[in-house]
Formats: sequence, structure tokens, C-alpha cells
Amino acid sequence: MFNVLPTSPLLFALEPFQAMCDYVAGHTHWRDLSQRGDGHPILIYPGLTLNGSSTADLRVRLQQLGYAVYDWRQGYNYGPGIDFDQWLLLLSKQLVEIQAHHQCSVSLIGCSLGGTYARELAKLYPHLVRQVITLATPFVKPDVIAAEKIFGKFTGSQFFIDEILLQRLSEEPPVPSSSLYSQTDGIINWQSCLGREAPGYRNIEVKGVSHLGMSHHPEVLKVVSSLLQAHTTMSNTADVGSSHSVRAIS
Repeated sequence: MFNVLPTSPLLFALEPFQAMCDYVAGHTHWRDLSQRGDGHPILIYPGLTLNGSSTADLRVRLQQLGYAVYDWRQGYNYGPGIDFDQWLLLLSKQLVEIQAHHQCSVSLIGCSLGGTYARELAKLYPHLVRQVITLATPFVKPDVIAAEKIFGKFTGSQFFIDEILLQRLSEEPPVPSSSLYSQTDGIINWQSCLGREAPGYRNIEVKGVSHLGMSHHPEVLKVVSSLLQAHTTMSNTADVGSSHSVRAIS
């Protein structure tokens, strides 16, 4: 099994500095508005212990490209707190509302733990979801004890993670999906973000990005905008890698 903990203590120690650099880079270097979207709705989920302010930069950038972008409206992400399926049912209400309002499917973007919600909602409501993009989301059989400890440490609550749930989380959504990861992630082990390559699914490496900086880094923003633009032809995501210094793992 992969461990959810980072591969290097040094990366963990450097994470705050790296994240700050990624934040500054996102505000300094990315002004590309050429990848205009079609205006379809996008729903974004924040990472563990974070709220909508952590994804504000990403939402603003995508709004500038013409998309209708929504925060998840649940405040801080302290995890389910209730039965996992009940939690997904609660989250699905907003998804249903957005789809009904726009009369078209919704793209889901999730940061870290938020990506788990996006993936699971897409499995339950594939007719409502256009595509799923996860940013530094671990879902491939992390060590159970480590996962429970790291969740409890940051939230102060217990969330039982068993083998059945792990197997469920590792299954890919039945909609076009992409997992962005970085080998310089200082919070989680990047290997736990790698799904099985298949038609409609891609693992995409963004180099030199921190865990907390994923929603700010200019290269990540470029890749996300390209994926949103080319969602109907997932083979195009291979071109995303060559044009934005990322690597699609095959």
C-alpha cells in the first residue's frame, strides 16, 4: 500500500515556503485569457481544514475565462462528520441545483480531500457531471492507520477508513477525469494520487508545485483551463502536458 504521508521530511518542512511561492507566482505570472471557456458551471471543493477562501484564486481565474464558478457553500472542510453516504447526499443537493439552473452538466474540481467528494459524487450522479479534476487528491489505497491519524490530527474527529471504503475510493469515476499531482508535494505522497490510466482518465504531473499551492500555481491554472476546454476529447490531455511543462503518466 502507499502511505498518504509525504515522501520526504524535507518537503514537509519546506511546504509553507513553497506554498507561499506558488501563491505569489499565481498572482504574478498568469494573465493568459486566451483559453476562453463555454460558460458551463464549475463546482469547486476545498481541501482538508480549508474553506472557500483557499480556492478563491482558482475561482476568479476560471470566472475570467467565462465559466460560471461555484464555491461548495459548506464552510470549512472538516470532513464528513456523518455517515459518508449521507454526507455525499448533502453535497449532491448543490450539484443538482446548479445543473438544473444551467440545464447542463457540471465540472467538479476538488483540492486534496475535496477531490474525494468530487470523484464520489461523479460516481453517484454521472448524468450531472461533465468531468472531474482533482488537485493533489490521494485515493489509491493509502495506509489505513496513517490516513486515520492524519485526518484526526487536522480535524480533531474520527473518520473510520476501512478496506471496503479504500477500494471504493480507488475506483475511477465513469466520467472524464484527471488527477493532477506533484512529486514536490510536502503534505501527501504523490503516488497515492495516481489512478489507472484508461480512456477518459489521465494522471498529470505538475512539476515543482506544493500541496497547498496547487490551486494558485500558474501551471496548474493553465492545465485546468485546458482540461475544461478539451473535456470531450480526453486524448487532448496528452497535448496539455507538452504545452504546459507537465507529464501525463502512461
